[in-house]
Amino acid sequence: MENITLIIDGKNVSCQKGVTLLKAADDYGIEIPTLCYHPDLKPAGACRLCLVEDEKTKRLMASCVTPAAQNMVILTDSPRVIKHRRNIARLMMAEHPESCLVCNKGNRCKLRRIAARLGVGEIGLYPMPNYKRLEHVNPFIIRDLSKCILCGKCIRADHELVVVGAIDYNLRGFKSRPATVHDRALEQSSCTFCGTCVSMCPTGALAPKNTRYVGTPERESLSICGFCGVGCSLFLGVAKEQVVEVNPSHLHDTVNGATLCVRGYFAHDFLNAGERLTRPMVRNNGELVFTSWEEALERVAKRLLDIKRENGPQNVAFLGSSKCTNEENYIFQKMARSILKTNNVDNGGYIYGQSFWDRIDEKTGSRYGMQPLARLLEEEVIFVLGADPNQSVPVVGYYLKRAARQGIPLVIVDPRHTELVDFSSIWLRISPNSDLELINGLAALLFKGKGYDFDFIVRFTHGFDQYRAGLSCVDLDRSSRITGVDVSIMEVTAELLHGKKIAFVIGHGILKQRYGLQILDAIFNLSLMTGNLVSQGAGLYLIASENNQVGSRDMGAVPYALPCRKSLNDDEARRRFEDVWQTDISPDQGLNMVQMIEEAEKGSLKSIYIMGENPIRSLPQPDRVRKALDKLDFIVVQDIIRNETTEIADVVLPGAAFSEKGGSFTNLEGRIQSFELVVSPPGEAKPDWEIITLLTSKMGDGLSYRSLEEIRDEIIELVPMYAHRNGNRYAKWVDERGERKPLHVDGTQRGFSFCSLASTEEETFDDGYPFTAILGSCCYHLGSGTRTSYSKRIREMDSRGEVEISLEDGMNLGLNNGDTIRVISQFGSLKREIRLKRRIKAGLIFVPMAFHQNDARNLIRLSQLCTLDSSGWNTCKVKIEKI
Repeated sequence: MENITLIIDGKNVSCQKGVTLLKAADDYGIEIPTLCYHPDLKPAGACRLCLVEDEKTKRLMASCVTPAAQNMVILTDSPRVIKHRRNIARLMMAEHPESCLVCNKGNRCKLRRIAARLGVGEIGLYPMPNYKRLEHVNPFIIRDLSKCILCGKCIRADHELVVVGAIDYNLRGFKSRPATVHDRALEQSSCTFCGTCVSMCPTGALAPKNTRYVGTPERESLSICGFCGVGCSLFLGVAKEQVVEVNPSHLHDTVNGATLCVRGYFAHDFLNAGERLTRPMVRNNGELVFTSWEEALERVAKRLLDIKRENGPQNVAFLGSSKCTNEENYIFQKMARSILKTNNVDNGGYIYGQSFWDRIDEKTGSRYGMQPLARLLEEEVIFVLGADPNQSVPVVGYYLKRAARQGIPLVIVDPRHTELVDFSSIWLRISPNSDLELINGLAALLFKGKGYDFDFIVRFTHGFDQYRAGLSCVDLDRSSRITGVDVSIMEVTAELLHGKKIAFVIGHGILKQRYGLQILDAIFNLSLMTGNLVSQGAGLYLIASENNQVGSRDMGAVPYALPCRKSLNDDEARRRFEDVWQTDISPDQGLNMVQMIEEAEKGSLKSIYIMGENPIRSLPQPDRVRKALDKLDFIVVQDIIRNETTEIADVVLPGAAFSEKGGSFTNLEGRIQSFELVVSPPGEAKPDWEIITLLTSKMGDGLSYRSLEEIRDEIIELVPMYAHRNGNRYAKWVDERGERKPLHVDGTQRGFSFCSLASTEEETFDDGYPFTAILGSCCYHLGSGTRTSYSKRIREMDSRGEVEISLEDGMNLGLNNGDTIRVISQFGSLKREIRLKRRIKAGLIFVPMAFHQNDARNLIRLSQLCTLDSSGWNTCKVKIEKI
């Protein structure tokens, strides 16, 4: 783009043509005050405080909406400019209430700061009080619109960044204000309580509802959100050594920018819950009692070593955490393998599709890198399967909605009418668990219409002839019958995909299906056939539900691989770790999370060490899981908060939350994000890495790490993907060992292989269980809800996890909104209130997860994911009884 030069306040400035004067000045450190501008929003020119003067023409211009031009001479603080700014500030303050001493924004109020900088104290004008009602019914946001200056940032953030449209300008003139449709309360609107408007508001018109602390925090520290796999950048506000406020960092080049979700903004009050673990506990005479760290660690060390010696290392299991840091997962699995000599190591990422990342590595030789979410805004088509990101990982939902608003076609595959459907070009309303037949049908149509990249196939793949033969046998009528999607709609979809750069966004609705891996293979085949797997941005985007789901796998907290995703069967890699760790490592694969429960049931497992997971609440059939764990001789639980699993432990070790320690998380894009301690752990709690270090010293074979830096140095030595450093921090991105471009292995063998075409069995109707229950996420809770259920704000939200039922089914069953029903499957039941919905198909019901101790897990069978003898974890057949 063409560069131009101009002069601002006597300084020569060079910038790209079309850049605003405000941006050009800011790039050269020239500060221009503004209230309505934000770099992530389209300029509006609403507040006019950014006025500047053109010295040649003597015109006053709003710098945020005026493009720079060649040879301009601009003054940002001339007497005329200052006079006008002061008058604007005086007029704003004449309408503003005099409540600074009790305002939540306090010293952070931008209007107050600008007025002070301009020397505006006494306004010298008649006050113009603009009384508006105070709204604070919901537990998240207080709206005091008497302080609103009509900058429009909340409205533009809602429309441009979060893309919800819950608020807009209402009325005109002096009565104008941001409001919802029909001026209803926020909780009665489409507002998702993401808090973006609050963080944008320059005054106290919008503020977080906070019963623990009012006013400006004593300090703010940069950190990373500890909830979902997006890994949002945060500023944590601290007062009296407690986190009392959370805001998006608004830093450039972060994954979330100025946005968060309701969990990230408001649910972190769980950090101060009274149920936090603060002292070690041991079980004496059937009761958990407080004890010293010395006694607790001595007991753990002795019992684990005794069980290993008496029963063998395969009788000990270690369940790490997709919520703990990379450093902690690394030394956790090292303790298991080097001291206890067992590969029975897994983490909670098993529940959220860990095997999908393994499958991608297997198919690509670990050459396929994760991608920034920002690339979704550069696609030609986005294909979303089994994902409702607006509920599970909302920031991903923001990207998808912004992409759709830019005109990028969005294809949504989902049995339910989710929020994304309203933004889609095509909604493929399939029957539950029929995604495999849909993908095969679309692939067959694309092949028939020559919608494949022949040059790419010839150069970089093999096995296409067999795949092509399979496609020729696809029966589209059968696909239509199984999926419930008309062939004509499949044809329209194939036409839309033809010749396009396609991004596949894959959620846990796929990851938890019985045919999950086969569906991923089918998507992989389609990406290869269309030449999309290595296109910049196109290809696969797997949604990680947990904050360090990617990193825990990279660090080796899995039963089949060492750190750096090195297979236990890789002799060379195993010897490398043995040399550094100075120990022998078994090449035999260990138990995964579900197998640990199954072996405990059989009596073949004697002990388990659980760090940062709550399997009794997160796994299916919780009563079965509890009974299996009760059979164990010894259970250690290391966690931050009381939960269902700590209640049955023999020893409880209090760990530190993300805000109370340093470390790093790896998000779903592959960003390695380091963070530092913000507040001290409560009571005697300690960071998990310190606990493990102290424990191993009691075992007589200590992992003698004195700091996080020593652990990081060892990770860098053994995990090349994490090898680059930026000062004391990791590099920004995981290095996937080379470019994603597929390479010829030799003259005959090509890089990628097509998978064999698979098919599903047709489901039969069961009179005894006539409904299909879909288990899904709700934006107020994450995963099983262990942490979010301790958030006071989340608990106060009037959301009871109602089961959604179609109007037709409700009428047939004689049900009304608010009625209580019992949902019964072959494996268990739950009792919930109902909500009748127009946009759900008859025969389907939707059961939100995480509510009522996550009782939705009662409905599904505990079985290993992604195996054909599993019925899957996302749906089940049920019947309904009115109570």
